[in-house]
Amino acid sequence: MFIINLRDLPEFLTHPVLNSNTIVMMYLALLMGIFLLLCFVTNKKPSCKVYLIDFVCYKPPDSQKSSKEFVLKQATLHGYMTEETLDFMKNVLERCGIGDSAYLAETFFKPTYEPLMKDSRREIETTIFSSVDMLLRKTGVTTDNIGILIVNCCIYSPEPSLSSIIVNRYKLNKNIITYNLVGMGCSAGLLAVGLAKQLLQVHQNSYALVVSTESITENCYVGKDPPKFLINCLFRVGGAAILLSNRPSDHNTSKYQLLDTVHVNTSSSNRSYNSIIREEDNEGLPGVNINRDLLATAISTIKPNLITVGRLILPIKEKLYYQINYFIRKVMTSRNIHIQQYIPNYSNSVDHFLPHVGGKPVLDDLQKTLRLSDVVMEASRMTLYRFGNTSSSSTWYELAYVEAKGRVKRGDMVWQLAFGSGFKCSSVIWRAMKSVDYGCDDDNPWTGEIDQFPVQVVCGAFPVDFAPSG
Repeated sequence: MFIINLRDLPEFLTHPVLNSNTIVMMYLALLMGIFLLLCFVTNKKPSCKVYLIDFVCYKPPDSQKSSKEFVLKQATLHGYMTEETLDFMKNVLERCGIGDSAYLAETFFKPTYEPLMKDSRREIETTIFSSVDMLLRKTGVTTDNIGILIVNCCIYSPEPSLSSIIVNRYKLNKNIITYNLVGMGCSAGLLAVGLAKQLLQVHQNSYALVVSTESITENCYVGKDPPKFLINCLFRVGGAAILLSNRPSDHNTSKYQLLDTVHVNTSSSNRSYNSIIREEDNEGLPGVNINRDLLATAISTIKPNLITVGRLILPIKEKLYYQINYFIRKVMTSRNIHIQQYIPNYSNSVDHFLPHVGGKPVLDDLQKTLRLSDVVMEASRMTLYRFGNTSSSSTWYELAYVEAKGRVKRGDMVWQLAFGSGFKCSSVIWRAMKSVDYGCDDDNPWTGEIDQFPVQVVCGAFPVDFAPSG
């Protein structure tokens, strides 16, 4: 074995050990390598543009509307509440930011709370099928053209899966690519969009159907542990169906173009991992526990997501201010001098900021951290007030809100932000392809009542002790 210096290559090629045939083969191999490299560079396909054709949000019938008073009445009637837990639930409902028109599942209107599997299936099928039916009618896309299906629902996971239920209902193609996301929390809807984007980069001329929902029928906590009652107070019925495309022909008919997706996961931290967790109480009754670390872990997960998004959308001036401030703070901290952190003005870079509704404490802390105005937070707070927390579909009700207000203009930047158990945070950035003419869109969930909003929501301090996020 010997080593050849590149400067000695001409001498090496004339070495007596090498005959003419060997030299020819080496040159041919070199030329072939160059040729293959050129082919790779010239034939490398550019990243496909991904479009949002349209979306719809499910609006249950008026018979499922439930006031806060009705929720307390039914909880008392069902008999699983103690006087202490009833007082706790009453305090949460009065301060959580939800109004008196959000929707409960049908099983909660019965004299007793004894949900069956068929009740959960009815809730989820009604939500999904109604949403998909509206979307297909609205877009005119046939089921034969759908090549990708992604469904997300956190707690409810039937057998066969939700994706299989949809394939069976709409007789989708046998070669359709399906994903069924479970246990991913409220950020799963935007995470599903990120997954769809990656798949659309590979599968040309395809439509991707994304369905985001949650089931609350069998997931009402009936024990005595107060933190587990937060889910009973916050979550309501809802769902959304979204149609994405990478077909160039959809450029002129789509509502939005997908620009970027950003995902952050801090599940490696025990504090983040345990902030929202489904577990049994001391009596063996299952429920979703939300502990006092929620706000701190939420903001600590959202911050790196915001930083990444900032690198993508903030103007150079804002980036420069942030970097200078960061450097000065590092230097001064070493000298025990505190310098206030500079918070970039994201409002100058996006036209519509739509953070997941979560609950009032999370929205309050997010607004305070980013120093956002009430106008910027309007869509989120009104969605929480009107529809409650519909989990992963909530950001779509928010987008429907700004559309119904006639605020989406061609070229506008839209930023959806969702966060949930794990802890995880996802961002999706869109650009409006056209001004959205709301008109008389009967499929918009705000139709017929958008002029009533915004409303003034007055809530007292939240009756749960959360650790400070700062």
